[in-house]
Amino acid sequence: MAVMESRDNRTFTAGADLSTHQLKFVKGGPAAAVLCGASEVASGVLLNDPANAGAATVCVGGKVLVKAGGAIAAGALVASDANGLAVTHVAGAGKYEMGYAYEAGVNGQTIAIEFIGGGNLH
Repeated sequence: MAVMESRDNRTFTAGADLSTHQLKFVKGGPAAAVLCGASEVASGVLLNDPANAGAATVCVGGKVLVKAGGAIAAGALVASDANGLAVTHVAGAGKYEMGYAYEAGVNGQTIAIEFIGGGNLH
């Protein structure tokens, strides 16, 4: 069962309309959180659904729920795709590891991951 626990959250200002991007990776900082793309380092996972310039609650570390953008195996390293969705990290693809999956998931499913801020490029 997907659950969140031991999270470290921050409040950022949404730098775009994020009202349809809850539980996706975002990048940027306190002044302008926007949707994360492929080959980018995520600041965290968006926990709410703010409009542009609204308060964005972002998990910057810990066990958090995220939407999957494809098949992910339990224990797999995850990265962001072009739409801020979690996908299996592929070494050498120029994508940052953003954590690992606690459980398996498929496209469109919400799964629990351990988000590790900063990411590793492999």
